[in-house]
Amino acid sequence: MASIRDRVKQLVPTQVTVRVKESLVDYGVRTSDRRPLPDFLIIGTKRGGTTSLWNYLIQHPLVPRLFPAWNTKSAHYFEEHWGRGEAWYRSHFPTQRQRDALSKRHGGPVRVGEAAPLYMFHPLAAQRVAALMPTVKLIVLLRDPVERAYSHWKERRTHGIEPLDFAAALAAEPERTAGERERLIAEPESFSEAYDWYTYRARGRYLEHLEPWLERFDRSQILFLPSEDLYRDARATYRRTLDFLGLPAYDLPNFKVYNDRRSAPLDPAVRAELTDYYRPYNDALRQRLGLDLDWADRAA
Repeated sequence: MASIRDRVKQLVPTQVTVRVKESLVDYGVRTSDRRPLPDFLIIGTKRGGTTSLWNYLIQHPLVPRLFPAWNTKSAHYFEEHWGRGEAWYRSHFPTQRQRDALSKRHGGPVRVGEAAPLYMFHPLAAQRVAALMPTVKLIVLLRDPVERAYSHWKERRTHGIEPLDFAAALAAEPERTAGERERLIAEPESFSEAYDWYTYRARGRYLEHLEPWLERFDRSQILFLPSEDLYRDARATYRRTLDFLGLPAYDLPNFKVYNDRRSAPLDPAVRAELTDYYRPYNDALRQRLGLDLDWADRAA
C-alpha cells in the first residue's frame, strides 16, 4: 500500500497542473478585449474530415492554434458553452499583438479559426454566429451521408457509448433523440448529448441544416468541400482552402489522416436502405448549391 508521502507526491503535480490551467483560462478571459474574434469557422460535418483539415491548417505559419494550448480545435461556444459569454469565447484566440507579431514575422495575413462540426447541425448556431461575426468565413465539408452515418456510429461504438449494432441504432434514433432539438431551442443554454451522439441519420439531411446558414451569410463567405475530395487529394483541397482564406501558399511535407476508423464493410441491405433514403435529400442539396456532389463516383 502506498504511503501518505507517496500519495502526496502523486497529488502535487496534478494540483499544480490544475492551478496552472485555471490561471491560464483566467488570463485569457481577463485579456479578452485584446483578442479579436476568429476569421473562419469549420462548421461541419461530423466525421467528414474536419479534424484532418484543421490540423493541416494550423501547420500553416499564419494560422495560430487556440489558447490555451490544450484546446485542440474548438471552444464549442455556439452549441455547448453559449452561457459562458463572449469574453470567455474570445479568450480562446490570440491577442492582436500576437497576430501582429506573427504577421510581421511571416509577411502575410493571419487567419484565426476553430473547427466544430456540431455548429452546422445545432438549431441556434447559425443565428448566434451571424449576430456576433457577420463577416466570418465558413468552411463546410460534406461527406457521402451513408458513409458519414456509418462512421459516426463506429466512433460512438469505439468510445463505448453505443451498445447497439448499426441497424438497431438507426432504428432507435427517433426515440433516443425525440424532442431534443426542440429543447435546445426552448432552453438556449442547454446541451444535449443525445442530439450530438445518436443523430446518425438526421445529420445527413444536409440541406435542412445548411439553410439557416445560407439565409444569413453571403454565398461568397462559404466554402463547400466534398469530403471525398479531401480524402482523394488532400494537397489540392488544402490549397483551395488557403486560397479561400486569403492565405499565401504553403506546402506540407505530408497529409496524415486523423481519426480514421477501419472496420468491416457496411451491410449491403443497410447501405441500400440509406442510399434510397438520402436520394431525394441529396438531389435537393445539389440543386440548391449548384455543386457536383456525386459521392459514389468521387469515392470510387
